[in-house]
Amino acid sequence: MNLTAVEIKAFVPAVDFELSKEFYLALGFEVPWSDGELAYVRHGETSFLLQAFDAPGFAGNFQMHLLVENVDDWHAHVVTTAVAGRFGVAVGEPEDRPWAMRDFTLYDPSGVLWRIAQNIPRR
Repeated sequence: MNLTAVEIKAFVPAVDFELSKEFYLALGFEVPWSDGELAYVRHGETSFLLQAFDAPGFAGNFQMHLLVENVDDWHAHVVTTAVAGRFGVAVGEPEDRPWAMRDFTLYDPSGVLWRIAQNIPRR
């Protein structure tokens, strides 16, 4: 019996599916496959499924976590791409967290909260 898991993906809700795809493309993600209601979105070896789904309040209570090697470089990239102004979203400043991570927050156009983080030594 082989119970090895290969991958797990979240279905991220998108209130405006096309706008959300544009947002992730602007951040440097790829969309290798998409139809009218679902898109495979990836960055390097990480991926998720973007879904045209608009249940009231769902996207605003949905969170994703992206673990990166250098959170400050990612923050600079997000600022440089100007996605906050272009898509009307909020981006926070990097902070060291008590759970041994340095992260910043980024909202997508649907209100999904992303925490982009790197591991740091425990204090």
